[in-house]
Amino acid sequence: MELSEGRDFVLAASPESEVDVDLAGGHYTVTVISEGFTGGRSGARQQRVYAPLASAIAAGHMHAVNIRALTPAEAAG
Repeated sequence: MELSEGRDFVLAASPESEVDVDLAGGHYTVTVISEGFTGGRSGARQQRVYAPLASAIAAGHMHAVNIRALTPAEAAG
């Protein structure tokens, strides 16, 4: 799977988000920054990011996916 495809899947589900997908050594890191995560639990945030990727993961197009779901304040550090 192309990195841009993974990014597009997440953006389609959360168009207000900033999305970055990286691939290193067969491991994907999906970073999503969204105001929509404010006040949400970590698990719920990850589920929102995982949902649009689920079919690609189940089909074996993506493996070893690490999800970072952050609010803008958390991303700013």
